[in-house]
Amino acid sequence: MSHASHDDYYVPHGTNWPIIGTIGLTTLFVGFSNYLNGNSIGTWFMLAGTAIVIYMLFRWFGEVIDESLSGKYSDQVDTSFRMSMGWFIFSEVMFFAAFFGALFYARVLSIPWLGGEGDGVMTNAVLWSGFEAAWPTNGPGEVGGDFQIVGAWGIPAINTLILLTSGVTVTFAHWALKQGNNSKTTMWLAATVALGFIFVGLQAYEYQHAWSDLNLTMGSGIYGSTFYMLTGFHGLHVTIGAIMLFVMMLRSAKGHFSPHNHFAFEAAAWYWHFVDVVWLGLFIFVYWL
Repeated sequence: MSHASHDDYYVPHGTNWPIIGTIGLTTLFVGFSNYLNGNSIGTWFMLAGTAIVIYMLFRWFGEVIDESLSGKYSDQVDTSFRMSMGWFIFSEVMFFAAFFGALFYARVLSIPWLGGEGDGVMTNAVLWSGFEAAWPTNGPGEVGGDFQIVGAWGIPAINTLILLTSGVTVTFAHWALKQGNNSKTTMWLAATVALGFIFVGLQAYEYQHAWSDLNLTMGSGIYGSTFYMLTGFHGLHVTIGAIMLFVMMLRSAKGHFSPHNHFAFEAAAWYWHFVDVVWLGLFIFVYWL
C-alpha cells in the first residue's frame, strides 16, 4: 500500500454524493413525520429515504476507501481526518449534553419548583395543590398516568457489562492491528460487533417489556419522555457504531489496514468508546439514581 509524501495534500474531485444524501435524508424524515401522523405513505417514504442513504454511504465511502488504498492520502490528510472526527465526536458530546441537561432541569429545578420549593410555593398552592416533588413522577395532575420504572439491576446492568466488555475487545483488536495480526484483529472486532448487537437486542426487549408490561410510554410524563429520548438515541448510536465496526471487520479481513495506516479503524474505535461513556452516564442518572 503506497502512501503520499508529507508535502502532498490530496484534493478530491467534485462529487454529487452530498446532494444525494440530502435528498435521502429529507425523504426519510418526511416519511417519518407522516408515519407519526398516521399517514400510510410515510412508511414508503421512510423505506425509499433509507435506501437512498444506504446507497449513498456505500458509494461515497467506497470512493474514499479506494483513494486511501491507492496511496493518495498523506500525513497531512490523515491529520485532517483526525481533527474532523474529533470535532464530530465533540458535536455528539454536545448532543447528549443537551438531553442530560433536560433531565437535570426536570429533576433538580422544574419538579421541585412545581412541588412548592423556593419561589414555587404559590405555583403549587394555586395550580398544583397536593403535588409532591418526587422522582420519578407522572407530572402535575398525573398527566403521565400510572407506570412502573425499569429497574437498574436487571437488563440495564447486563447491558452495562456488555458495553464495558466490548470496550475491552475493541482495544484488543487495536493492539492486534498495531502488531500486524489481521486475523486476531478480525476476531476481536467480530466479538465487539456481536456484543454491540446483543446490547441492541436486549434494549429492544427492555422497551417491549416497559411499554407493554410496565405501561412506561413516551406519554408517561417527563420521566417517560426523557427515558426514551436518552436511551433511544443512545441505542441508535450503538447500532451505528456496531455497523461501523462491522465494516472495519470486513476491511481488516481483506487486509486494508497496516500497523501504521489504519485511521478508519481508530475513528470507529473512538466512536465506540464514546457510546460506552455515554451509557455509563445513562445507567447512573436514568436507571440507578
